[in-house]
Amino acid sequence: QVQLVESGGGLVQAEGSLRLSCAASGPPLSTITMGWFRQAPGKEREFVATISLSSGRTYYADSVKGRFTISRGNAKNTVYLGMNSLKPEETAVYYCAERSGSTSWRWNEYAYWGQGTQVTVSS
Repeated sequence: QVQLVESGGGLVQAEGSLRLSCAASGPPLSTITMGWFRQAPGKEREFVATISLSSGRTYYADSVKGRFTISRGNAKNTVYLGMNSLKPEETAVYYCAERSGSTSWRWNEYAYWGQGTQVTVSS
């Protein structure tokens, strides 16, 4: 069973930065893509970024392009989400997810999910 554990969330002022981490454990999938999503209270889950662990190919939501960076860690099946110039409206629970296959922005195509980490951006 794949398990994902996120860390790095917290409280930050607007225009500040945070880096989220996600460590995956369990049987490796043949072709792994990992992604970050977020969900604010009363809103739908929203795609943030995704990365193919084999190719390094990345894909971002338009709203975060140029400010967020998804990257692979040196440890196997570890990914990071660097977030700069954070905005109050980006306050949400951020989730790490994993799927077997190519990069995807669709949350329902990801089979495994972490418990989420809260990011709060104050104005």
